[in-house]
Amino acid sequence: MEETEAIPSFTRYQRMVVIILAVTQFTVILDFMIMSPLGDILMKSMHLSPSAFGLAVSAYAFSAGVSGFLTAGFSDRFDRKKLLLFFYVGFVFGTVLCGIAHTYWFLMAARVITGLFGGVIGSISMAIVADLFALQQRGRVMGFVQMAFGASQVLGIPIGLYIATAWGWEAPFLMVAALGMAIIAIIAFYLKPISDHLKVKNEKSAFAHLWHTFAQRNYRIGFLATALLSVGGFMMMPFGSAFAINNLHITEHQLPLLFMVSGLSTLVIMPFVGRFSDRVDKYKLFVMASLWMMVTCIWYTHLSITPLWAAIGINVLLMAGVTSRMVPSSALTSAVPELRDRGAFMSINASLQQLAGGLAAALAGKIVIQETSFSPLENYDVLGYVVVIISVLSLFLMYRVDKVVKSGAVLKRR
Repeated sequence: MEETEAIPSFTRYQRMVVIILAVTQFTVILDFMIMSPLGDILMKSMHLSPSAFGLAVSAYAFSAGVSGFLTAGFSDRFDRKKLLLFFYVGFVFGTVLCGIAHTYWFLMAARVITGLFGGVIGSISMAIVADLFALQQRGRVMGFVQMAFGASQVLGIPIGLYIATAWGWEAPFLMVAALGMAIIAIIAFYLKPISDHLKVKNEKSAFAHLWHTFAQRNYRIGFLATALLSVGGFMMMPFGSAFAINNLHITEHQLPLLFMVSGLSTLVIMPFVGRFSDRVDKYKLFVMASLWMMVTCIWYTHLSITPLWAAIGINVLLMAGVTSRMVPSSALTSAVPELRDRGAFMSINASLQQLAGGLAAALAGKIVIQETSFSPLENYDVLGYVVVIISVLSLFLMYRVDKVVKSGAVLKRR
């Protein structure tokens, strides 16, 4: 049983790899998330309508989704270090273009380029984690790597907004690019080649390898589970600020504190959940976190005017459930593919995650309505119920993923 197995400790090199991947993910997530808080500055400086700005935001997600499919067939044919370097350099280049864009269409093109490269980095990182760390270690690794989401809220967004206010909306992108250049040097000089998967002979063409990966029944279970998790996780995010201001009556000056505290809570929660998931059954932990998230989701989406301290507390509880699902689900999904298919699997998985996130935002926009820019959001409670229904379906699919992983582990022991 997993509970009784000895938990391997990390080597010094493995610890450094975790730090490199976490910082890399921090820059990629920050580049994606910084667009939303920069919305007001961007729309005023470029005279954009809300729909035009929304298209600029979604351009990244959809190009990232397409990129994952296009590169999936090739991702197991190269040293993962070289692959990470290639796409990260492209991501930094796209971010520089965002920082020097002075027209809307230039910015759109820059966001597409950034998405094409940045959208693949997460899948490469997941493949590296699966290659270098045993399943009994991956919960802790995922906990630290996915702290990038919370760190971007705590550190990146407030600093980015301050820099944008002082030097213009372009400055945060140039800040991310400068940090990215330092990370490129660290990856190039410290990360060792990761090429064990190349020893597994694969005579399929890139397209055939992509189709082979997608055609595997067990893999499709993992893909569908990830897509549903992404739909449920991203559905409430686009309207979080509008709900807090118009329904909860949180002021614009209080809003950064709300995001900062909830982001800080994830920095505390994620490592703890990561260590805990390596000691208990990962699916059971996923079930507990999902039930917690469902209860707090219904609670939060039914709130009306709420004091700041109460809104912060409930938001932290909600984030605890949302982020605590990510660690065991990511660890389980990473154990589904065979070594020779791991890169392609992670690429397809990341693509579906990005596309599902875009679909979630579009679907949420059809459910939630607002009469004027200052009136409360309507049907936000309905959105909460939809998230719960999708989460119940995710429990069933993740149960099947768990069975696939455990059956594979049994076969390897024979």
